[in-house]
Amino acid sequence: MTRTDVEQISREVVYDGFFRLDRYRLRHRQFAGGLGPVLTREILERGRVAAVLPVDPERDRVVLIEQFRPGAWAADWEPWLLECVAGVIEPGETPEAMARREAREEMGCTVTDLVPIATFLTSPGATTETVRMFCGRVDSDGVGGLHGLAEEGEDIRVSVVSIEDAVALLDAGRIVNAKAIIALQWIARHYDALKARWMTARRDE
Repeated sequence: MTRTDVEQISREVVYDGFFRLDRYRLRHRQFAGGLGPVLTREILERGRVAAVLPVDPERDRVVLIEQFRPGAWAADWEPWLLECVAGVIEPGETPEAMARREAREEMGCTVTDLVPIATFLTSPGATTETVRMFCGRVDSDGVGGLHGLAEEGEDIRVSVVSIEDAVALLDAGRIVNAKAIIALQWIARHYDALKARWMTARRDE
């Protein structure tokens, strides 16, 4: 089945603040045939997001950020989470440009190359958020400390850790942010080939 098998009956904006919430009335074709009942669903309008895991192939390190997340707090989780850099793609901005911009703003890193990891929906039953995930090449020398835009209330701690330690944190359940989980699982599988590619490119420069 495809998008044409969904009938939108109505859509209204029920809240428009820090986030926007839309209420849809729709019905869709069922696997057994015919259209199902009318469904009323509230959807968090989040749009397109880009995220990047900065990796230093010279030192076998990744750069992670830690910050307060109110959703984790409201769900009774520890609210300071280890994460990748991520942000909403602005109108007219490419995912790659956004990833580079956020790495500068939130980490003080300059990304010199980007490798696509995946494009995915974070929670398709509740939000439109669509993520373009990248691995970004950086020089981690001197990176760390506190970052973020004060006017946006950001309070971000930046840490540089070995790839081995980052994967160990993932295996121990210390990393619970979905974007970081996906990125680190990808790195655990592909780092050797990625490092060889980047180091070869450096020798050829």
